[in-house]
Amino acid sequence: MAIIVHGAGFSTCTQRTLTTLAELNVNDYKLEFVDMMKGVHKSPEFLKKQPFGQIPVLEDGDIQIFESRAIIRYLAEKFEGQGTPLLGKTVKDKALVSQWLEVESQNYNPPTAQIVYQRVFSSMFGSSCNEDVVTEQVAKLEKVLDVYEAHLSNNKYLAGDFFSLADLSHLPYTYLLVNAAGKSDLITSRPHVSAWWNDISSRPTFQKVLGMNEFNKKE
Repeated sequence: MAIIVHGAGFSTCTQRTLTTLAELNVNDYKLEFVDMMKGVHKSPEFLKKQPFGQIPVLEDGDIQIFESRAIIRYLAEKFEGQGTPLLGKTVKDKALVSQWLEVESQNYNPPTAQIVYQRVFSSMFGSSCNEDVVTEQVAKLEKVLDVYEAHLSNNKYLAGDFFSLADLSHLPYTYLLVNAAGKSDLITSRPHVSAWWNDISSRPTFQKVLGMNEFNKKE
């Protein structure tokens, strides 16, 4: 039975999942569109799959998982040895991948997501951009990116010399930060972060997933 991803192409967390599948050369899956504009993610039927009403949800036979970072870890472990070795190859590699995944989740994503929400998504949900929030979150992200700049001055990728889940997890929100939220300077002003971003964002897998964005297709 094929893997089913309940999500949407415009969703950053769905993009994280789909990019992982692409890196692992997994083609036998189905993207089941969840129309958030119609509130499908809050319907009783969907809440049985994801009690917090968020996307994506992955179904693989009798296994059902939500939370995109848990999903991509599961996929990388299930298909280890196939496609890109997203967890690395040694115990040390895997520890560093886990470490930087936590950094992305706990330090990088919170301010980035708030900036993107204010600048990109707030109008979709009937509110206006709060620039005070943007300014506050930019200051927080600057400090995080200074750490990244120092780290990447000695490492090609976050976990070392190999592309991993840690790098991949940054792709969707950073893409919006750079290309939609008007904050590309946060990346380009730091040469090592900029080189890292140019490298990971140009991967064919991520470019393919961007092409699945329903909003892009309407433009």
